[in-house]
Amino acid sequence: MSKEHPLSKRWDHHELEDEYLVHEKREGRQQRKIAAAKDRSKYKKTDVKKYSKEDEELLQQRGQEEGLIRGRVTSIASEGILVAAEGKSYTCFLRGALKKEKTQLKNLVVTGDYVHFQVSSEHEGAIAYVEPRQTVLSRADNLDQRKKQLIASNIDQVLITTSVVKPILRPSLVDRYIIATEQGGMSPIVIVNKIDLLEEETAEKKLWRDFVRDWSACGFKIINVSIVTGEGIEELKAVMKDKSSVFSGQSGVGKSSLINAVAGLNLKVGETVERTGKGTHTTTAAALLPLPFGGWCIDTPGIKSFGIWDLPKEDVKYYFFDIPGRTFDCKFPTCTHLHEPGCAVIEAVEQGTYSALRYESYVALMDELDQEHIRR
Repeated sequence: MSKEHPLSKRWDHHELEDEYLVHEKREGRQQRKIAAAKDRSKYKKTDVKKYSKEDEELLQQRGQEEGLIRGRVTSIASEGILVAAEGKSYTCFLRGALKKEKTQLKNLVVTGDYVHFQVSSEHEGAIAYVEPRQTVLSRADNLDQRKKQLIASNIDQVLITTSVVKPILRPSLVDRYIIATEQGGMSPIVIVNKIDLLEEETAEKKLWRDFVRDWSACGFKIINVSIVTGEGIEELKAVMKDKSSVFSGQSGVGKSSLINAVAGLNLKVGETVERTGKGTHTTTAAALLPLPFGGWCIDTPGIKSFGIWDLPKEDVKYYFFDIPGRTFDCKFPTCTHLHEPGCAVIEAVEQGTYSALRYESYVALMDELDQEHIRR
């Protein structure tokens, strides 16, 4: 038996040390990739134009020089654009030059906008220009997917309202609103209404439990409420206090009823159609409403579908930020997590280590984006 050279152990030790350092660097790179994937801010594609205090002062100066008044759009009705300014309400119209601007926007002005207008009579005016929007909630127009429809602007948070039954909870629709909210620079808060209608051990109750568990685990704020029992109403008031909020969601989920409960108003509410299980439209136009405890809220018309504006399919996974950590184990680096062999996400769903409900929502959104692309 030959004697081992004394340097051989030292060499082996350095080899192991080098291998450990390489492995450590590889692990470090992977952790940085995961952290980068969870940083959704860089994937929030939006046309929101941020502007400084100096820019705002220049706009004010320009308005004064032209004899314009600054106001905020409170509603858009058939008779015109309603603008609140200096303690009065004006019915305004767009100046010809503003109407001729070429844009991808379906509507040039939206509730929540700050505008500068020329007074033409005691309660009428002509809007000369709209200030750059700090935040905006928008969607792809139903009739023309190449156009963007503005829903509300210059707000802090979107109260994404859904219900457990009548109509049933739709996680994929909630995710569409969450993505649009983050694209527009606002904070999403999910309001689950009508929880008093849940019965013991039903499919609707299981769906609700799974949804609350899995979306809360991702860090989304969820408030369960009931107009009948009053559950969650005080918590809802607390998150709305001194904030500018917009209620948004499909028809019949109870947005107007919730606003009545928190603000003491008497907005018209509708019933769910028993035959279809879908809600009826009661709010016909978005309206900016003051809250008695501080802040503002906007009630928006209910919708049945919500097309996200300008969302490439390859960016969807970054909004499902609980997925990217698993993607590095996929067989293919460009894995879409839909059908590829060796997909770590599909395997995790099958093994029960990743939420099946979250994955179903992801697949539904990817499929719907395919259909929207075809329609465009």
